[in-house]
Amino acid sequence: MVTPEAGLPDPAGGPSTSRRTRRRLRSRPAVRDLLDEALAGVAARPTRLILTTLGTVLGIAALVGTVGLGQTASGQITQRFDLAAATRVVVQPEEKGGQEGEAATQLPWDAPERVERLNGVEAAGTVSALDVGDDLVRSVVGLDGQRNGHALQVMAGSAGLWEAVRAVLSTGRFFDAGHDQRADKVVVLGKHAAERLGINRVDSQPAVFIGDEPYTVIGILDSVTGRAELNDAVIMPNGAAKTAYDLESPDAVEIRTQVGAAQLIAGQAPVAIQPNDPSTLAVDAPPKQGAVRKGVESDLNALFLLLGAVALLVGGLGIANVTLLSVLERISEIGLRRALGAARRHVAVQFLVESVIVGFLGGLLGTAVGVLLTVGVSWMRDWTPILDNRLAFGSPLLGAFIGLAAGTYPAWKASAIQPITALRGT
Repeated sequence: MVTPEAGLPDPAGGPSTSRRTRRRLRSRPAVRDLLDEALAGVAARPTRLILTTLGTVLGIAALVGTVGLGQTASGQITQRFDLAAATRVVVQPEEKGGQEGEAATQLPWDAPERVERLNGVEAAGTVSALDVGDDLVRSVVGLDGQRNGHALQVMAGSAGLWEAVRAVLSTGRFFDAGHDQRADKVVVLGKHAAERLGINRVDSQPAVFIGDEPYTVIGILDSVTGRAELNDAVIMPNGAAKTAYDLESPDAVEIRTQVGAAQLIAGQAPVAIQPNDPSTLAVDAPPKQGAVRKGVESDLNALFLLLGAVALLVGGLGIANVTLLSVLERISEIGLRRALGAARRHVAVQFLVESVIVGFLGGLLGTAVGVLLTVGVSWMRDWTPILDNRLAFGSPLLGAFIGLAAGTYPAWKASAIQPITALRGT
């Protein structure tokens, strides 16, 4: 008995199973043939391929580059935060609740020495804002163009203040403990105060007058971390401030700690300074670093991801536009394929595969450009580049997905073209 698989009519008289199978197989194009056709369609117009891929390249490169630079920058920001603000602790008297501006206690003059005995403290010094009344600060008459002088902030500090606030000199030197003990009439100028007074060098021992009292300028600051007001001030030793302005006690103690020790020192410093009643002192310490670092990284990553998403949207719209234009130009080809037996899904799949190929190529090249951009900027800025491996390896697939999404409508448009309409239009 002849079976239906032999290709002859079966007992029921219907078409054989093998014929139905062959028809189903003929309606499904081979994957290799589909890729060959898609590659041929993409490569047939190299200029258009380059321009279309360029949009995806820019989008993926923007995504990888912005996220990579965002992660790198956030790492640098948190590192600098750790080295600066995260190591600064300030102790000052607590103000009385009912009398604004009046301190409940006074800081001892040896407060920095007491604090420096604590493990984890790198430097400590006192700082005070002086009440000079109506006294103005002026240099030699005519040098700064102001005969009457300037209303500058006058401050006092101990010798350890400079190291505690990470002060850097542009010229000259800092006053030391000897100047303090002798009550020498010397000052260090903040950089902005020096500019206003017209002083930019100290080798000729320039003098400034606070009221009618002369003070020798021995140094000019270049930068200060933590106490920005020092840049606009005239700073003298505590000894000179006691003599000239009856300074009774320091306003605050500036403490620089080792990285990670700020919270510990914040709890110990009031006891070391005022062991009998530490509650009378207020402590300003940085928050814990974990929450701050996560907040900074989260905000920066969200910003750069938004920028990258916008760039990807532009690249996807470019693929959709060019693919739709390609459909309009290939109407005759589509009609011929349909007339030769290609089904609507065959045409749709071919255009989808072409879009995916373009998106994948753009994603691959864009990833390379983004990684090189991140490494290049990090190298120029002397940063350590940080890049998520998942983003680097997943971006080409993201480009393919963008191509798939962008080519969906043009592929549907192509599949909807009727053969007779397409051939009539030619």
